[in-house]
Amino acid sequence: MRPLIERVVRELASFERPSASDEERRAAEWLAAELGAAGCRDVRVEEERAHGGYWWPLGLLNVAALVAAALGRRAAAVVGGLAAAAVYDDVSGGKLWFRRRALPHRPTWNVVAEAGEANAARTIVFIAHHDAAHSGLVFHPALPRAAMERMPKLHAKADQSVPIIFGVFLGPLLLALWGLTGRRLLRAAGTCFAVGATATMADIGRSAVVPGANDNLSSVAVLVALAHSLRANQPAGTRVILLSTGSEESFMEGMQAFGRRHFPDLPRETTEFVCLECVGSPQLCVVEAEGMLRMRPYTESSREALARAGQAAGVELRRGLRTVAATDGLIALRAGYPTCTLGGIDETKFPSNYHWPSDTPDNLSWESVDGALRVCEAYVRG
Repeated sequence: MRPLIERVVRELASFERPSASDEERRAAEWLAAELGAAGCRDVRVEEERAHGGYWWPLGLLNVAALVAAALGRRAAAVVGGLAAAAVYDDVSGGKLWFRRRALPHRPTWNVVAEAGEANAARTIVFIAHHDAAHSGLVFHPALPRAAMERMPKLHAKADQSVPIIFGVFLGPLLLALWGLTGRRLLRAAGTCFAVGATATMADIGRSAVVPGANDNLSSVAVLVALAHSLRANQPAGTRVILLSTGSEESFMEGMQAFGRRHFPDLPRETTEFVCLECVGSPQLCVVEAEGMLRMRPYTESSREALARAGQAAGVELRRGLRTVAATDGLIALRAGYPTCTLGGIDETKFPSNYHWPSDTPDNLSWESVDGALRVCEAYVRG
């Protein structure tokens, strides 16, 4: 499968694919054709609606809190509190109520295909995403490496990276608390965080879109290769849905739309989700939990099933790590489905070349991508 996997990654990495763009649609249509050629049935590209970014929502909410603080304590308490609640909702896989009411939206595209037995009792949904992220200085790979080198003992014990998204949440929250209490330190700290968050979001918004070979074309290629594998070895008693979402990089808007369209027809008792993220990193892992502000553990039975699949496939899967990022798996998990995520990291305990221009096909660990495919095959058999 290696030539097929490389072809998929290199073809889609050859053009930019920002969320909710014509290039994202081009990627979706190309991928749908590949899945159809691999023998999948009911292959379709589903058009949905998305804002297509996160820098505007988070940046504007921090600006609103700053403006309110300039108007006085009462305004800071009300607007800052609402802004903090909106940030929490936006980064936590919530209803996205602020952006859905206040910001423009445009088309985004999900790709859905099916394999296995159409009426089987068990349904597995494998998730990847074909859009790519904007870069920004906050994603510079030197930052996690410097932390690893300067604090090796702490790094060795850590089970997650620093939750930097708190810097976006704390500004509005602290300014709201200043509005309620009048404590000057809260206003100073809140202003500092809000200004920093606004500058960071502006930098991300102006930065170029990365190739996204690891995040997340490595996983898209696994979906295509898995489709070929399932055609050659039809799984008994299992229906497999292969899903590649658009606008994942704008806080899972494509997956949110998939849920609104399809969750009512997917029983929680018989449906499980497996999210694939950054599997072109050198070390594959079972992600134990995820959350930018609130850590949510993945379903224990699903995590153990994924670990057993790794053992059956002869692929080492690291355990004990959590992520402070947000993936499409979070949407299924919050909806009550058994869910797990197969991820990848490097020695910094961070995905390789995460949201950086160096996220190119030439920097992938192809052995890891091959291993991820074998794990998925074993998960279906399990």
